[in-house]
Amino acid sequence: MTIESPCTKVCVIEPKSGFCLGCGRTVEEIGGWMGYSPEHRKLVISGLPARLALLSEAPPQAMSLAVFATHEA
Repeated sequence: MTIESPCTKVCVIEPKSGFCLGCGRTVEEIGGWMGYSPEHRKLVISGLPARLALLSEAPPQAMSLAVFATHEA
């Protein structure tokens, strides 16, 4: 079973949390995604809604952004 990437092509890492504003993953998770087993991918995906909710609650002025330039194929 193939688990598709949750990438939304909005690769911006919020430095305080380390989560991508588009998909909610960390830089390590984004970089390692292709090598993850389906079970590991499911585990990561299961935590993304909570991460994205945390990011949406942060006041915009409190966020300083770092662009993550690599997109997944």
